[in-house]
Amino acid sequence: MSVEVMIQQLAGGMAKTIMIFVLTLLFSLPLGLVISFGRMSKNVLIRGITKAYISIMRGTPLMLQLLVVYFGPYYIFGVNISHGYRAYAVVIAFAINYAAYFAEIYRGGIESMSKGQYEAAKVLGYTKAQTFFKIILPQVIKRILPSVTNEVITLVKDTSLAFSIAYVEMFTTAKAIAASQKSMAPLAAAAIFYYIFNFLVAAVMELWEKKLGYYS
Repeated sequence: MSVEVMIQQLAGGMAKTIMIFVLTLLFSLPLGLVISFGRMSKNVLIRGITKAYISIMRGTPLMLQLLVVYFGPYYIFGVNISHGYRAYAVVIAFAINYAAYFAEIYRGGIESMSKGQYEAAKVLGYTKAQTFFKIILPQVIKRILPSVTNEVITLVKDTSLAFSIAYVEMFTTAKAIAASQKSMAPLAAAAIFYYIFNFLVAAVMELWEKKLGYYS
């Protein structure tokens, strides 16, 4: 198999890997913020539920969560699973898993902020929402960015776990080609793709961190 043909076959898997990555961040980052609010809530019930959710998501393997999200509707509710549901199951499982990690990162950043800033904003006439989104959140983002970057880099590699429910992304495609061609070249190409993808992600996050330097 020529290099050109191999790259063409891998291209579809690359696109699906990037789709998993983008959609997971799109849903998990805001969901994580909402969950962090629940985790810090004064309501004991809400705080308990979110704490249990975070514990389960962080304490069980992502691969197991993928299997539960994909097969759960059939085994629990008797709903027939369509082939197209695989893509939805992947995004749902990844989003709810990473939201739990981001929630704890957000919580750590928010709780590290000085209470004096809230009091000063109140004196200046800011509402609680204005205080949080205009004053607190930008500083929190600056503080948590290194931790978020680590999770985002991990996400790039975790996309390969989609193979557990037979979703054909980059790793699955490379593995299939390697088996059929009895060659390590497709796996080497996949490794290069993951490395370049992570390198670009790290570069973008570092640039973002520098732009937020005025909050230091």
